[in-house]
Amino acid sequence: MTVLALSQTNSTRDVGARAVLALFAGLALLLLQAVAAQARMPESFADLAEQVSPAVVNITTSTTVAASTGPGPQLPEGSPFEDFFRDFMDPEGPQRQRRGQALGSGFVISEDGFIVTNNHVIEKADEIEIEFFSGKLLQATVVGTDPNTDIALLKVESDEPLPFVPFGDSDQMRVGDWVMAVGNPLGQGFSVSAGIVSARNRALSGSFDDFIQTDAAINRGNSGGPLFNTDGEVIGVNTAILSPNGGSIGIGFSMASKVVTNVVAQLKEFGETRRGWLGVRIQDVSPDVAEAIGLENAAGALVTDVPDGPAKDAGMESGDVIVTFDGVEVEDTRGLVKVVGNSPVGKTVRVVVFRDGKTQTLKVTLGRRETAETAVPAAAEPPATEPEEQEILGMTVTTLNDELRGQLEIDADTEGLVITLIEEGSEAYEKGLRAGDVITEAGQQKVTGVADFQARIDEATEAGRKSLLLLIRRQGDPRFVALGLGD
Repeated sequence: MTVLALSQTNSTRDVGARAVLALFAGLALLLLQAVAAQARMPESFADLAEQVSPAVVNITTSTTVAASTGPGPQLPEGSPFEDFFRDFMDPEGPQRQRRGQALGSGFVISEDGFIVTNNHVIEKADEIEIEFFSGKLLQATVVGTDPNTDIALLKVESDEPLPFVPFGDSDQMRVGDWVMAVGNPLGQGFSVSAGIVSARNRALSGSFDDFIQTDAAINRGNSGGPLFNTDGEVIGVNTAILSPNGGSIGIGFSMASKVVTNVVAQLKEFGETRRGWLGVRIQDVSPDVAEAIGLENAAGALVTDVPDGPAKDAGMESGDVIVTFDGVEVEDTRGLVKVVGNSPVGKTVRVVVFRDGKTQTLKVTLGRRETAETAVPAAAEPPATEPEEQEILGMTVTTLNDELRGQLEIDADTEGLVITLIEEGSEAYEKGLRAGDVITEAGQQKVTGVADFQARIDEATEAGRKSLLLLIRRQGDPRFVALGLGD
């Protein structure tokens, strides 16, 4: 009995010791977490502000604008003051000139004087003056601009190396990370505000937008200024705010450094941007479109048109779904536009497309977007077609002919069926089709007459398809729509 009692006592002590050790381990873990949290949450931004401020600049621009003299004074004929006003306030003389000024921010990225800001800060400026934190003033020249991302690169000449700040990796920023904005809000001079990353990958209006949203105070005059991480690296260029009154309400947007560094490198090398160009028109893949073409997931970029260009040369076709580009999976059209635009001009890339129920790889040598956007395509001779009309899938369609092309202002090289009437309760109407739209493809095959359209419907029905994919053009713009075929 004594041994048993002793054994029980030792066991009890062991349990107690383990409990104490577990308690201390838990307390140690909590302490480590608290220390780590404290490391991520700075007690002050003073050291960071002192570190980066010498590289942040205020930008003042001057622009010459015509100032109207307005109507001259109405004087009675023969008045003794008539000659005076004719000499000094002649309303018929040349317009006077005045100087308009604008304020913004920027930051130095190299000791030899390259400065990044927003394009809208220096756009149309005749003179650009840079004010440094020390009070030093220098005149700047424009190296290059990119209105698509609202980024501009400036250059100043200095007798001594200038303090500068490095770019950081915006892709490493997470929602909730601390950030600090520095700039010249409302012309008040160097000012610092802090906040967190509120959201990432925001798109406002441009094809190449990739904004970091932050609640750090950003106001007019902050445009072009840097958004820093806690390591003093620039992870964004403050560009825009969302506000009902023009002032900060905690919704600011900074163009991500991943975009800015690529643009700046091109502006520095070429004085302009040189973005990759694939040469397709695309739309997102909706679930019903995915079902209509037999695609397992509603992802990728659906090709709606392939004009003359790199993609056409590589064999890409309307109706292809681009699923990967240069090894990068394509989630949607926005993702494709960004990855193509960031690719070098002239690079040959592998593009995987989904076509006729299987994937295939195409090799595409990229062109230059800026050149392609200025090209004007030549019009082809319109083929002759005989009109015929029929009601199909809730739509009355007729073969497109020269007369209809003229009435609807449709390009001469467009072939297909014109929707002349549509039932308001039909699925076609609910999916946005309207009279005047042109059906150019059905089931990913061209249609030039009603018989072609009916044949595509019959083929889809026999194959067990629940819907038929149509390529619709409205005022020249193509898009795909999947219409149900019924039971």
